[in-house]
Parts: sequence; C-alpha cells; structure tokens
Amino acid sequence: MNENELRGEARYLGGKIQKAAGDAVDSTDWQVDGVVKQVSGAAEHAYGRARAVAEDVLEGAPAFADEARERLHDVAGQAQDAVRRGGSTLNDSVRSDPAIWAVAAGVIGLAVGWLIRGNRV
Repeated sequence: MNENELRGEARYLGGKIQKAAGDAVDSTDWQVDGVVKQVSGAAEHAYGRARAVAEDVLEGAPAFADEARERLHDVAGQAQDAVRRGGSTLNDSVRSDPAIWAVAAGVIGLAVGWLIRGNRV
C-alpha cells in the first residue's frame, strides 16, 4: 500500500465521519463537504491502487519477457525439428516411389507451359 492509497482512504473515512456528523446536526454544509471528501478520497485511493498495480507490472515485466523469450525459443526449436522430420520423410517417400517424380514433373511442366502461353487469345 502506497502513500496515495493511505491518504485516499483516510480522506474517505474522514468524509464519511463529516457527512454523518452533518446528518446528525442537520447541517447541509457538513454533509456536502463530507461527500466531497469521500469522492476525492476514493479517487486518490484509486489512483494509488492503479499506481501500485503499474509498479508491480513493471517489476514483473523483465521476468515475463525472459519467460516469453524462452518459450518462443522452445517453439522455434520444435518447429525446426518438425520441418527436419517432415523433409526427411518427404525425401524418403520420393526416393522409394518414382511415380511421385513423374507427377511432380508433369505439374511443373503444366505450370511452365501455362506461364509461357500467357493470355493469348
């Protein structure tokens, strides 16, 4: 709890007491002053709380960034392993089945022919 939270809470409680006293003696001025102090105290307390949360986030940010960096590195390593495994599996299947080469050559030939021909009408 920081200084703003403490002062805000104290001002809020003081305003509550002042409003209660105004209610007891039927003084509109005291009642209004009490409510104003309650509102300003609540606002200062909220500011202090937000400041405390922001400080906590900033203190934890380097650890969070380090953890994110480590996880990203792990995921990148896993992706590289998967690509290596997939590439070797594809390479093995192409070696074992020459029909794949024929289909690939046909597709490439069609693509080159389509590119050369263009949109001639």
